[in-house]
Amino acid sequence: MEQGTQKVEDFELGEPALVCRWRIAGGRLPLENRHLRALSRRRVAGRGVTTQLVSWAKQHIEWTLADGSAENPDGVLMIAMDEQGRAAMSVGPYAELAARDVAALAARAGESRREAGETGVAPETLWAVRDGALVWAADGDAVASGAASLVADLAKTLGVEASRDAALLGEVLAGAVPEQAFLCSDEHGVVVAADAAGDVAQRFADAYAKLLASERAGR
Repeated sequence: MEQGTQKVEDFELGEPALVCRWRIAGGRLPLENRHLRALSRRRVAGRGVTTQLVSWAKQHIEWTLADGSAENPDGVLMIAMDEQGRAAMSVGPYAELAARDVAALAARAGESRREAGETGVAPETLWAVRDGALVWAADGDAVASGAASLVADLAKTLGVEASRDAALLGEVLAGAVPEQAFLCSDEHGVVVAADAAGDVAQRFADAYAKLLASERAGR
């Protein structure tokens, strides 16, 4: 396995078949174990990601992330893998989403669902609130990304009922606007829809923001 620090756009090991983008804070990876667990469930060129690659990623994060993120301590960690299973890792700056309306967030979730058809895990998913309960736009067999697993566990902690509904994404893409909605993203965290905001969705966004702040403070 190759270890690299080159930028993803300069990837020299082969055409990237999978690119993971994970938010960091204070030079740390807040959801490290969750992201690595989801990485182990992903596929590259029809084959599962190997335990060796997951181990390499874990070691690289633990040994080099602090120094490698010096210029972008609150940036994005990127892991790119080619069809041969070779990988490279780099850190780049973080840019907030420009479009935050429900339609834009649903479109991102739709692209992510198509990606999951090849890689096994959707890095961005749409969530909505119905009658105070949380609904994840995913079928029962969908594998949670690192961020999605956090939201699911937060729902239990916050006492919010949660369920899955695979049809939800199609309804929103067709023009339906939930009472509250947010995008759950490995890169962007919890992004509340500008035109479907509310107290329940905001609680999840605040919890994620608190996690990042805690990492920046070194706790």
